[in-house]
Amino acid sequence: MIDRYSREQMAKVWSQEQKYANWLKVELAVAQIQCQMGKIPPASYQNIKDKAKFNMVRIDEIELEVKHDVIAFLTNVGEYVGEDSRYIHMGLTSSDMIDTALALTLVESVNILETGLDNFYNVTAKLAKAHKHTIQIGRSHGIHAEPLTFGYKLLLWLDECQRHKKRLAQLKEIVSYGKISGPVGTYASTGTELEIEVLKLLNLKPIAVSSQIISRDVHAQYIQTLAIIASSLEKFAIEIRHLQRSDVLEVEEPFSAGQKGSSAMPHKRNPITSENISGLARVIRSNSIASLENIALWHERDISHSSVERIILPDSSILLDYMLHRFANVIDNLQVYPENMRRNMDIYGGVIFSQPILLKLIEKGLSREAAYKIVQSHAHNAWNKDNGNFKMTLVNDPEVLNYLNKEEIENCFNPNNFLKYIDIVFRRFEL
Repeated sequence: MIDRYSREQMAKVWSQEQKYANWLKVELAVAQIQCQMGKIPPASYQNIKDKAKFNMVRIDEIELEVKHDVIAFLTNVGEYVGEDSRYIHMGLTSSDMIDTALALTLVESVNILETGLDNFYNVTAKLAKAHKHTIQIGRSHGIHAEPLTFGYKLLLWLDECQRHKKRLAQLKEIVSYGKISGPVGTYASTGTELEIEVLKLLNLKPIAVSSQIISRDVHAQYIQTLAIIASSLEKFAIEIRHLQRSDVLEVEEPFSAGQKGSSAMPHKRNPITSENISGLARVIRSNSIASLENIALWHERDISHSSVERIILPDSSILLDYMLHRFANVIDNLQVYPENMRRNMDIYGGVIFSQPILLKLIEKGLSREAAYKIVQSHAHNAWNKDNGNFKMTLVNDPEVLNYLNKEEIENCFNPNNFLKYIDIVFRRFEL
């Protein structure tokens, strides 16, 4: 089952109500430090702290008139606080509050994504360990290559996820910066000490320099990181989609009781979740382009980035959280068919063991060109033919038997020869 709590949690982080709550959190932190600095009377600060709140419906009403969301917010808060509201937002510009509050949102969003990625990693690691020795054909160009194991294939996924864990940790550091530097970032109306203390209170760090906003390369990196993770999930999903094809059927997504695959064809069992993951990854990658476009703004700021971010930041965050949890459910309940893996590997009498035969002939004294010609001829004679059998054609070829006896040929067809280092690689993942 999809972890609905997590999805609701991420949606709440990016909700309009939580945005206003973070705005208020920033404003109260500023007022607290300004009180400590002697700029706000203690009684006034206490009144602000006790009475400051907001009403989303009322904010919308005010914004219809003033056409400015921050002013509408501050006006509404002021209606609750009364006369002491004159001390709220003192010396600040809108982006001091907006960008600092956004940093709080981004940090919390990364925290949730880390949890989702850890969950996906753990279920994938469990599956990899269970199928450490489940022999499967490896494919290059979509064509049978040489044997590996299904668990070994999954190690590649784990390796990417480990890098994604590092990316998210780095990302949390990158987005954990706020600004309280006033119009165009000069600190003329705020002073530098206020920023240091306010951000310390909010568990953020002051950006070294800002214009009227925090530079948007920060937020572009956020979306780019999400897009990279989404692209890995699509890569994994495409693998499942290929392996679930009717002519392959080595793995299959879970298919629940009562589920139907087609309105017309009752037999259908489609990899719909993996296809869903592929589609959603395209959305996040598209959003990453918009995030790059947001970096170039006029002078010290314009607001061409603002409308874009209201869409791409919550949408990408919620989508990736959803993808991680939904795909983890697929992996945790994936149907794996070792018999089909072995059936596919043995097609045409083991043509995939052509390299061991090639190397053995070279070892016996043939030139590489001569050995390659012999092996390729036998492999292609068996390829895509009814009852084609690579091994049988080899053991019945006098030219081959001049160099290899039947036991040596048989030994070349042992798939375990390809797995001799699998334990070493698995230990790298502590599995």
